[in-house]
Amino acid sequence: MSITLLTADLTTLAVDAVVNAANHTLLGGGGVDGAIHRGAGARLLEACRALPEVAPGVRCPTGEARITPGFDLPARHVIHTVGPVWRGGEHGEPAQLAACYRNALQLAYEHRLRSIAFPAISCGAYGYPPELAAEAACRSLRRTLAEAPEPTDVHLCFVSPAMTALWQRVFSAA
Repeated sequence: MSITLLTADLTTLAVDAVVNAANHTLLGGGGVDGAIHRGAGARLLEACRALPEVAPGVRCPTGEARITPGFDLPARHVIHTVGPVWRGGEHGEPAQLAACYRNALQLAYEHRLRSIAFPAISCGAYGYPPELAAEAACRSLRRTLAEAPEPTDVHLCFVSPAMTALWQRVFSAA
């Protein structure tokens, strides 16, 4: 088991799974979600459309995760998770964000995946403060990995060196 923080394009990583910071529809969007859909190609959209809706327009509720093949990505799978929209932190956001990391890892275990790469879930358009997101991710990842049935290599991948450095500070202090 290891946790590595790096500055890189998530869509270029040759890992067993990349995590998509998706929206409830799983049908693509901006940021990481759009980049993963572009990198994986049109078959990813078809696979996401095939996933059942749990409510009208909702294929994945906040905090849960779903898995699809990676198609044209170097990653074999995409694990889609929907992070919380930041509303001040008093509406369950930390628990929901922690659930994203925990449930993505659980899917990785169920599918016997040994390496997984995460973006900074909810830190873009969903407005989650990066330092608070890093704290929630750190707690969730360390707790989940400590109970892991098999060793798993976790890569936390960021688009900017500044974000990588911020998360590194949080992980080093925890």
